[in-house]
Amino acid sequence: MGGALLAALLLGASLTGVNGAAAAAGDADRGAAGARATGRTAVVTESYDLGDTAFTDPAGGTVSEIRAVVHRPSQVSGKLPLVVLSHGSWFACTDTEAQAWPCDRGRPYPSFRGYDYLGRALAARGFAVVSLSADGINMTSFDYGDRARLVNEHLRLLSQLSSGGGALARTLPALRGHLDMRRVGTLGHSRGGKGVMWQASDKHRDEAPDGVRVKAVLALAPVKFDWPDGDNSDTLVTRSSVAVVTSGCDGAVGEAGQQYLDDVEGRTREPAYSVALRDGNHNFFNTQWTPPAQLGEDDSTCPGRGLAPATQQHALTAYATAFFDKQLKGDATNEGLLTGERALPGVASKTRMVRPDVWSAMSNGVPTGHVAESPRPHGAGGSSPRTAAPVGLPQAYDD
Repeated sequence: MGGALLAALLLGASLTGVNGAAAAAGDADRGAAGARATGRTAVVTESYDLGDTAFTDPAGGTVSEIRAVVHRPSQVSGKLPLVVLSHGSWFACTDTEAQAWPCDRGRPYPSFRGYDYLGRALAARGFAVVSLSADGINMTSFDYGDRARLVNEHLRLLSQLSSGGGALARTLPALRGHLDMRRVGTLGHSRGGKGVMWQASDKHRDEAPDGVRVKAVLALAPVKFDWPDGDNSDTLVTRSSVAVVTSGCDGAVGEAGQQYLDDVEGRTREPAYSVALRDGNHNFFNTQWTPPAQLGEDDSTCPGRGLAPATQQHALTAYATAFFDKQLKGDATNEGLLTGERALPGVASKTRMVRPDVWSAMSNGVPTGHVAESPRPHGAGGSSPRTAAPVGLPQAYDD
């Protein structure tokens, strides 16, 4: 099953258009035959750009660009679930000597294009996917609230588009009236991971635009620390489903992001999942941070046995697709990849799940949960039983 799923995802991810609506029809035609073969739709890729100084953060004054790439099905009908992607901290400009925003040297670095492979795969399954640029924040701010508020600004613009108008209506005409703002997912990488947890947190969720409901949050190799120490309220998410993906050879943040599951254990109203890849690193999830990209870097702490970039990206695609399918579309077909009931070929990983106690939540409003460890090793082969893991990092990886 895992091999068939991965093959379908890879084929779906290859069915992409190019920037701009003018080329969409030709790209859709070229991908149509392959899309029909997998039961998925062809994909087009568009973009919007309101400029380097289009948004001033209302809290801290940080000046940011409003720029994003959009992946969507070539044929749009009804309301599409929306996934918003947010990259993390990297060079803001192509010239590493740049000191100011907008770039005083070089051009804005395209970190937001590093997840095109994932955006195309999700779009092929019926999602609209928006990957936003945060170079202005990377140049001038270390505030995670800034990242959350930039996500909210894009959601505000997309909500206007969903209502048929706003600043994006002429740029993205095919999506006018076709975004379901009650079925929104977010994915943030690195500092962006803490940013999306902040945006969806119980404390800050009411700051989202009216009518927007973030139902699913995926923190990818996320930063995790609390400030002040011991106060996790800025990133505590108990009313949306949470997934965390970390890597055992991550030279930037390690696997500290697994603590986000510790935070919700015994408190969440929605299921929470984590996947820990044994040999993945931090940067390979983003193709613009991966050699031979201009400023790419291999940050693996396991030289000689790390996952190849394509393998790591394909693994993320499978896990993210399973998560958003389940939480935004109600399709649990591939949830077993998150719970460990199904293995993904070519990678060794460990899964963990926190289940909400629905009856407790209904009776007194204080939900409880428990950790459910994978019923079998989640890696290459194996079918041995598994006892429950303690709260904390997943158990040791399986070979």
